[in-house]
This record gives sequence, structure tokens and C-alpha cells, in this order.
Amino acid sequence: MPLPSRLIPLLEQFDFARERLRHRMAGPFVDSGNGTDVEVVPMTDEEYLWEPVPECWSVRRREAGPGPRATVLTGAGDWGRDATPPPHPAPPPFTTIAWRLSHLSELLTLRADHTAGTHGLTRDDYRSRGDAAGAVEAFEAGAEAWRKALLAADDTALDTVGHSTYPHGSDPEDPFLDVVWWVNQEVLHHGAEIALLRDLYRARTA
Repeated sequence: MPLPSRLIPLLEQFDFARERLRHRMAGPFVDSGNGTDVEVVPMTDEEYLWEPVPECWSVRRREAGPGPRATVLTGAGDWGRDATPPPHPAPPPFTTIAWRLSHLSELLTLRADHTAGTHGLTRDDYRSRGDAAGAVEAFEAGAEAWRKALLAADDTALDTVGHSTYPHGSDPEDPFLDVVWWVNQEVLHHGAEIALLRDLYRARTA
């Protein structure tokens, strides 16, 4: 099935953002923006869980319990992500690379499922990873699942309100094309945040 023309630039943007973030976390190189390759040291577990300021939200071992101002650790398995039911704390807590990457990977995985899967996965099913390499793998798996969901979308799907039934956003009320755009900006802005935190961590330990 040929891709709808409206989807092609959004898919190309998603592929660019996904690949750039993966290289920014795992190396061995990332494009500087002018065609020059810059060497990247793969992210360590210490860096992944680094809390640069007090009262960060992060990914934590289940037995440790939630962090400051959090009331739950979301997900399944031995690790969970700091969270609280609405209303969320104000101002929002500063979040670690682990928190941001877990959030991003979860939303990709769940949105893929609620677009072209079982339509049944919840945050309680998602397993956050406590190690950097595992977290990068989880991001790649979520991104690939979302990409496959996009490749199955035709023009009718792009215009369909509620084509994605993802329950933690406005997806059930939005045309799918708007959801595709939204996911791209999630990958772009969280990718930029993770890249900045990597820079700050490197400067701290230099």
C-alpha cells in the first residue's frame, strides 16, 4: 500500500528524530548538524539514573518506593516510574534521563498497541528498565512498533477521529494525523532534553 502523501514528511521526520536520539544515547557517533560525525560514549547506568537536582522524579526499584512528591511507581516489574494521580505537583518535578526515556518509550509502545494492536495495553503493563542499555532497547522497540502502525495507515485512517484509542492523551478525540504530529514533537523535544542532560552530565564529570 502506497503511503499517503501527507504522511511521508511526518514519517521522515520521525525516522530522523528516532535515529538521532538513538545515536545520541548509544553512539558510536552522532551527526553534529553540519555533516561532521561527533563521537558519542554510550550512556552508562549511573548517567541514566543521575539526579542533577534535589527531589527528581526517576525510575526506581519497586521495593524502594516512589520518590519525593510521587505517590506511585507506575508499570510492572522490578522498576517503576515516579508518578502521582492528577492533579500533578506544581511546579512539575525535574525528571531524570531514565524518567524521560521511560515516558517516551511507554507512550510509543502504548500508542502503537492502541492504533494497530490489541487496544488493551495500559501503563500498568509497561515495564520500565533500570539500566541504560535496556532502556535504549525498549525505546527502539517502541519506536519500531509505532513506525509499523504508521505504515498501516491510509488516508482514511489519517482523517479518522479516534483511530488511536490511546487513553492517556486526546487521541480518542483527534484525527490520527494530529496524533502523528504530536508523537513526532514528543520524540523531538524529549530527545533534545535527553541530549542536554547528557551534555550536563559530561561537563559535571569532566
